[in-house]
Amino acid sequence: MTPARQNPTLAALLIFTASAFLAATTLLAKALGTNTLGPALHPLQISHGRFLFAFLVIVSAVGVLRPRLSRPHWGLHIGRTSFGWVGITLMFASVAFIPISDATAISFLNPVFGMVLAIPLLKEGVGPWRWLAAAVALTGALILLRPTPASFQPAALLALTAAAVIGMELIFIKKLSGREIPIQILLINNAMGLTIASVAVSFVFQMPTPEQWIALVAIGVLMACAQACFVNGMARADASFVAPISYATLIFAALYDFAVFGVIPDVVSQIGSAIILTGGLILVWCEARVRIA
Repeated sequence: MTPARQNPTLAALLIFTASAFLAATTLLAKALGTNTLGPALHPLQISHGRFLFAFLVIVSAVGVLRPRLSRPHWGLHIGRTSFGWVGITLMFASVAFIPISDATAISFLNPVFGMVLAIPLLKEGVGPWRWLAAAVALTGALILLRPTPASFQPAALLALTAAAVIGMELIFIKKLSGREIPIQILLINNAMGLTIASVAVSFVFQMPTPEQWIALVAIGVLMACAQACFVNGMARADASFVAPISYATLIFAALYDFAVFGVIPDVVSQIGSAIILTGGLILVWCEARVRIA
């Protein structure tokens, strides 16, 4: 197949859009994992809903678009799906016990893990400006984390583990993005993820309320859209460039908190979000200079 044309600006926009969708799924997972919409659902059931309804969306898209599929690289798909399922389940588990801002801040350290892993595994070069941008974004995440004794509870470790696991998933996504078309990657990923999640949920399933069904459907649809944006973004720029931009999820999480729950970000949240945005802008500026030169 012909690789997607490199376009860092479009890649940044796609990852930014994916971040908006991902933040929304986190808020819905919080509602489902607590008593907001009915008796709390187990994280394994929430991740099952995510894979089930995302798979239905992607299968429908394949039926309409009828893309030409190629022979898949099963080893990479298995690796990507395994890390992705574990990561998203841990993330959904963490937001049920700690504030969304804390969980999102911790788990979205995954771009740093992804950037660092891209050096030995993808042989990507990471120049000083990218290191600076990543450091700036990481600083913003740490500010939003508000490192206090309360942050170091078991649930926070779930989010931290999710960050490391999803960071590894980024490597598999990048490897696949150069071999197969995005919609094939999404189709196989969600089919495999649904298989794994269906086995796991059989041990904890409980009948959702009507409101919970709606939220589960929404999580799946939003995640499918986020994946489409993310995979296409990864195909158009280096993983070390696009990964840190997903820190924008932290900003969207704060905006959704205000819009839905009336939570006004305090000064610490505003400073942290501004610093994270600055890191992303440095990356875009740096890549633009390289293309012009």
